[in-house]
Amino acid sequence: MIPKLMQNLTLPVAKMQASRRQFMLGALAAGGGLAVGYQLVAASSAIAGEAATDGGNAAAFTPYLTIDSDGKVVVLSSQFEMGQGSYNGLATLVAEELDADWSSIDVRGVAGNVKAYGNIAFGGAIQGTGGSTSMATSWERYRKAGATARAMLTAAAASEWGVPAEEITVANGVLAHPSGKSAGFGAFAAKAAAMPVPTDVKLKQPGDWKLIGNAELKRFDSARKANGTEQYTIDVKLPGMLTAVMIHPPMFGAKVKSFDAASARSVKGVVDVVETPRGVAVVGEHMWAAIKGREAVKVVWDDTAAEKRSSSEIMAMYRDLADKAPVAVARKDGDAEAGFAGAAKVIEATFEFPYLAHAAMEPLNAVARRNEDGTLEIWGGHQFPDVYQMLASQIVGTTPDKVKLHVMKSGGSFGRRAVFDGDVVVESVYVAKALGFRAPVKVQWTREDDMRAGRYRPAYVHKLKAGIDGDGKLVAWSDHVVGQSIMAKTAFEGMVQNGVDPTSVEGASNLPYAIPSQTVGLTTTEVGVPVLWWRSVGSTHTAFAAEAFIDEVAEAAGRDPVEYRLSMLDPQSRHAVVLKLAAEKAEWTKPLAEGRFRGVAVAESFGSVVAQIAEVSTDGNGSIKVERVVAAVDCGLAVNPDQVRAQVEGGIGFGLGAILGEEITLTSGKVDQGNFDMYTPLRIDAMPVVEVHILASANPPSGIGEPGVPPIGPAVANAVYKALGKRIRLMPFARTLNA
Repeated sequence: MIPKLMQNLTLPVAKMQASRRQFMLGALAAGGGLAVGYQLVAASSAIAGEAATDGGNAAAFTPYLTIDSDGKVVVLSSQFEMGQGSYNGLATLVAEELDADWSSIDVRGVAGNVKAYGNIAFGGAIQGTGGSTSMATSWERYRKAGATARAMLTAAAASEWGVPAEEITVANGVLAHPSGKSAGFGAFAAKAAAMPVPTDVKLKQPGDWKLIGNAELKRFDSARKANGTEQYTIDVKLPGMLTAVMIHPPMFGAKVKSFDAASARSVKGVVDVVETPRGVAVVGEHMWAAIKGREAVKVVWDDTAAEKRSSSEIMAMYRDLADKAPVAVARKDGDAEAGFAGAAKVIEATFEFPYLAHAAMEPLNAVARRNEDGTLEIWGGHQFPDVYQMLASQIVGTTPDKVKLHVMKSGGSFGRRAVFDGDVVVESVYVAKALGFRAPVKVQWTREDDMRAGRYRPAYVHKLKAGIDGDGKLVAWSDHVVGQSIMAKTAFEGMVQNGVDPTSVEGASNLPYAIPSQTVGLTTTEVGVPVLWWRSVGSTHTAFAAEAFIDEVAEAAGRDPVEYRLSMLDPQSRHAVVLKLAAEKAEWTKPLAEGRFRGVAVAESFGSVVAQIAEVSTDGNGSIKVERVVAAVDCGLAVNPDQVRAQVEGGIGFGLGAILGEEITLTSGKVDQGNFDMYTPLRIDAMPVVEVHILASANPPSGIGEPGVPPIGPAVANAVYKALGKRIRLMPFARTLNA
């Protein structure tokens, strides 16, 4: 989620503009230990002066790691952990340069200091996790923090032992000298905090790495995830805590007109029923009481401004718009119309994509508590913490520094928790405020709340057209994209330029193929259904449309799909290299067993390129099963190869479920799906065997949490065509296969 387009972003929640920046190193004593980190400071003297006054002292300096007197190393993560492994990646970067004992590493999410934790990919203007930027933005600063801590520990040991620092070795959290002296990090943590901070630490060379790139290194947190001791927001329990469930409007844009809670208040365990700007909250001593109370509340809604159309009406409008000229142009190379006029053959196709839910394992939740000193504490999956801190402070009438965020791990997000209105976070504050802050309040959504009151991957229609010459060469291409804008009317609205929301056309406007004339147009629609980035954002539909259509063009040209793609790519390009690697590993040119069929696709998203070859089988009655997927990925340097494989495997499962059977539909403005009986993510027995081949690279890490998603849909669609002779242009597949 969240595209890699934020380099010039300026947001109102940040004090600093996204100007030239440098890392400022610092260290401090922390509870008898050592804390090391970098602040992100502007190069301009005005902002540097501000940093010196409010961030240049020890009290305001927020580190990237701490080492306590027991030798425990805690990495303080600027990145939110939602299952994608960012905590593990940051731990690897720090532990590598620190030469820490891997078993002594832990990671904790932190927030509240944009100077230290501003995401560089977003211009440093805001702390946030998204766009598969965790490793790319942390690659240098977390390694430097580890190397700095190592140097300071070594200096402290050298001073204590009276030996030259260069004679001390560090390995597995132990400092040692040839004289026989040795001690763990904890023994020197406090003294190290008082040592001069080095300004020119040298980072290890790749040949010296033991953890970075280690294919055998397993996640530090695997055990507690397996044994159930890992803590999420759903697990938070505070003394006297109450639980609230929401009654959201049944149609998007409706508001509470009135409600009758008399019956609900008589339900045992119900504490109160209160109205908030986002609906009615039923508060109970526990979840069951709140749910039973909710069933007894009668709400009258004002749906004057609500979206009342069904999804079938919305898609009919989209199809009609797709037949017209696009409102905006995202890319224009050459003269596509002239290319079509002179082409020997013209191919056309229209692809339709429904709304999709994020459907993360852990439904949305947050906990709010106001303390006696007036400070507010919020526990939750804080993907955009600066935003939530600001919104919460406005609700209670205080300043952001009086709002403390507890950054909890999340059981999935896929973009869902990266919202600019605070969503469930502000709900928890509103409900606690309505109760007079007399108790901590957890707002917990049910699966139905998550499905029906959520944000969705926008629905889209693509109308494509291609022209080939007498030799089968692709000479003209056009793609008219119709759908809602994710960025419009948000803090990211400034990214919409000349009517083009880049999240609507990414993956289409940067098509890698050498086509002399091509046009990508966009018509942005006004629909009342709330939309949001969804794992891999625009490439979830643009890659499908482009890669499925390329196969149609290859067939019209009488060419092999892999060979045809390669003919339009620079042989040394990342796309060509991963495509050739996938084809080699899948043995593309060798015949398959009877009843097996292959399809291919390649796509770039979030700085990484992934090629996939899907192998499907059919039972002869129109049913298909994806048996095997071979993926090749160039994601720059793989910090954690095992994690890279896991993310590509997970992306394939996530994307496969979406294209096979998932869709959100509306009837008269109301969402039809409420749970996994009607919204059907991939079942375990439908998961194919997946092989992931990681291209060796010396380039810095690029994204990996999302790039596995886009190619799977078109690769399977192209295989299905070979199996059944049916082109899949209407999502999900079930609509075509069951027709």
